[in-house]
Amino acid sequence: MMSTLDTIDAFRAAIHEAGTPSPDVIEADGLLHRFHVEGDKRGTLNGWYCLHLDGRAAGIFGNWKTGLRCTWAANGRRLDAAEREAFAELVRTARAKAEAERRAGHEAQAIEARREWAEASPAPATHPYLIAKGVQPHTLRQTGGALLVPLFDAFGLLWNVQRIQADGSKRFRPGRAGGLFSFIGDLTDPARLLICEGWATGATLHEESRHPVLCAMNAGNLLPVAKVARTSWPAADLVICADNDRSTAGNPGLTAATAAAKATGAGLAVPPFADDEPGTDWNDWAALRRKGADHAH
Repeated sequence: MMSTLDTIDAFRAAIHEAGTPSPDVIEADGLLHRFHVEGDKRGTLNGWYCLHLDGRAAGIFGNWKTGLRCTWAANGRRLDAAEREAFAELVRTARAKAEAERRAGHEAQAIEARREWAEASPAPATHPYLIAKGVQPHTLRQTGGALLVPLFDAFGLLWNVQRIQADGSKRFRPGRAGGLFSFIGDLTDPARLLICEGWATGATLHEESRHPVLCAMNAGNLLPVAKVARTSWPAADLVICADNDRSTAGNPGLTAATAAAKATGAGLAVPPFADDEPGTDWNDWAALRRKGADHAH
């Protein structure tokens, strides 16, 4: 039979082997514990675990940032029926508490994001990033030298903001991000709704087409936003406007956009760059077209 220390060491090893650096101290008290994951931003507590030693030791652990969620049992032997039921109850309790804590954290971060948004001023068209991208500010706001891009859910609640500095560097606040979007244009009963990655790309698409746009902010969020759009605007003709990451292995922009389009029955639009043209997204493509037009004149 494993000692308590051996059991904790085995549990710690399982966390590490699953790809999340394990915490320095593990409490085997059957309660949910959160911990900082080495490599994450300072002050974040994305790692979590729950370990009990009653009967046969078993536990559950995960990483909110990566979506990891694993169960573990001592000795790797299958649980009997009674152990399975006891462990299932532990898992249900731990997951419910983990989700409640995550929601509470998101709510607290959202309050700060809403305060920052409320105190900011409308962004001027002269902001260096907007000039560089050749787009209007639309609903963006500015605080200090940074643009604020608001991120909403389908009910119109603001949960987070992205800051864009004059040099184009971007940073989200901590908190909720998945399934959120920044919108440009009128979302009242749209006939066609475009979905893209970055905000500047969305501004270009709206200014060129006049259709409303949902900016998912990154490739990994295209599918969640497309699903939200399909549910929230069922009559709209959805079009996923891909980034064409031609020089990146696996073309992540096009791969994610294609998957989102297939999963939601949406159309797919890919910027048609020539082989010798630079650029990845629709903003780059529009800039090339403008440049060509200027040279023609």
